[in-house]
Amino acid sequence: MDLATWTLLALALAATVEGLTTINSINVTKPSFTVDYTGNQFFLDGKPFRYVSGSFHYFRAPRVYWRDRLRKMRAAGLNAVSTYVEWSLHQPKPNKWKWYGEADLEYFLTLAQEEDLFVLLRPGPYICAERDLGGFPTWLLGLVPDIQLRTSDTRYMRYVRTYINEVMRRVRPFLRGNGGPVIMVQVENEYGSYQACDIKYMTELRDLFQSHIGSDALLYTTDGDTNRMLRCGMIPEVFGTVDFGTEANVTRSFETLRLFRPKGPLVNSEFYPGWLTHWGEPYAKVDSSIVVKKIDEMLAMGASVNLYMFYGGTNFGFTSGANTGPQYEPQITSYDYDAPITEAGDLTLKYYEIKSVIAKYLPIPNITLPIQSSKGDYGSVVLERVLPLFHPYMRAILGILKVNQFAPPTFESFESFDEPLALVLYETDLPENRTDPGVLDVSFIHDRALVYEDDVFVGTLSRTHGLKTVSLSQPYTRRLGIFVENQGHVNSGSEIHDFKGVGGVTLNGQTLTNWNATGFRLPEMKYDSNFGANSTGENLDRLPQFLYGLFTIIGTPLDTFLDTTGWGKGVAFINGYNIGRYWPAAGPQMTLYVPASILVTGENRVDLLEFEFVPETLTVRFQTIPN
Repeated sequence: MDLATWTLLALALAATVEGLTTINSINVTKPSFTVDYTGNQFFLDGKPFRYVSGSFHYFRAPRVYWRDRLRKMRAAGLNAVSTYVEWSLHQPKPNKWKWYGEADLEYFLTLAQEEDLFVLLRPGPYICAERDLGGFPTWLLGLVPDIQLRTSDTRYMRYVRTYINEVMRRVRPFLRGNGGPVIMVQVENEYGSYQACDIKYMTELRDLFQSHIGSDALLYTTDGDTNRMLRCGMIPEVFGTVDFGTEANVTRSFETLRLFRPKGPLVNSEFYPGWLTHWGEPYAKVDSSIVVKKIDEMLAMGASVNLYMFYGGTNFGFTSGANTGPQYEPQITSYDYDAPITEAGDLTLKYYEIKSVIAKYLPIPNITLPIQSSKGDYGSVVLERVLPLFHPYMRAILGILKVNQFAPPTFESFESFDEPLALVLYETDLPENRTDPGVLDVSFIHDRALVYEDDVFVGTLSRTHGLKTVSLSQPYTRRLGIFVENQGHVNSGSEIHDFKGVGGVTLNGQTLTNWNATGFRLPEMKYDSNFGANSTGENLDRLPQFLYGLFTIIGTPLDTFLDTTGWGKGVAFINGYNIGRYWPAAGPQMTLYVPASILVTGENRVDLLEFEFVPETLTVRFQTIPN
């Protein structure tokens, strides 16, 4: 079926749906959420309704802060919260599920209802969200290397069904028809932006979701405000919505939606009061005056709106993703997003300006909130060098080895780990009897690598900057090491099948083979620093290395920010918890958010795994403000 035929079918079926969903839309005997296509409005429990929602992804904040963030959203006048459900978080391995701690979706939904917020649930299976691989578990690539994500590929759909069935089994009691807060469930995510445009896939997903929700919630799609995006993203018998930001013409964007859904309430499912930021670029900000002007304009038209993001949070660990355009662009650890509520949960001027606009259209609950929570100034900490990552002890406790590989294996082929690998060291012997050092050429580099001859640093390879060659320094060195960092799987677009590692490695045109690869797992930091603080006496210059320090907190711990100014590039851990990547050499993020929930009264520990440069001061600082 071509796209033109598909469009005609979608419009015809939409008309059928309009007729069906208005029957008995006012006279209801149980909780419900329906569409009144005649009156261009929603009905909640039989009464006209519209929502002003904000996005808050539960997996980007410590569980202990969920209620605080939700309450602040409700206090701004929002009556709904939108959240993604991240597949990789909940199914870290094919035979392992996680629904506790920061993955306790049912607790989050319970809190939302307790805080008087309805829920727009976005379970994927693809979510984008600037998360690693768009929320897909990377074991999909490891188990089925030629898998076709986001299509009707039967191998892909087999795993999708297992995941969606497990999610919806838990969500079902929270659907509006069962008295819960979930009024809408999204099918896929901005599918019209994806090149596949696989109609069979989207209808299979629709039927899968429909089998779980029946009439207890409303299925919907979200797509950009262009003909192509809406044509490929909308599905017959599913309510279609649009998304656009401050740069768009509100009237024109909704008119485009009306071409594909002539009736029913207007909805912007992602209006952007802020924006994302990549490493090496200025921190993205969106002026609040244009934000509130556009919100006012949409609400004056009777539209429902979701603000993406209202609270952004943090990409702890290795969960941030990357975009591709003219080049590969990894996202920073912070997902502050210049949102109305900051990464640390503080209320901004933008928050109050948005609240004032909402107050023109919806009642504002009487909730008293502090403007800003206290932050901890825990001062400077001098770190102590421990051991290089390549030391046998570190390899033994953190690594897994693949030996005698003809070609360097991908990160995704290491199937033993519960989460994506961030680091792999590839090693091989260099040819003997070389008359000159030679030039190393790597045709495939995903994403950034440090190159070593006999553990001596000789150069950097970079996907972002197109650096694929390094001149070696000595003709008699024997061991080549390529230390590769996964900076985040691509989270959107045609390059989402984003395998990590190196390939096509040659020296003076001769292909290098017989590789050993050590993958390092770093979800948390657990090692014995008493093994010897650099007791080996090794020269650690330009070698990835561990450092640690201790600091004391008197009284109740407070949120704080770890300042990494002056360091190179690496990963930080607080009391063993991976708080994310730092890269002050690239910026713009210089500090990492440290939530009080991972701190303790008394002695605390900070560990760094520094890849590239250790300052002479060996000092980090815990401060009260982000940079």
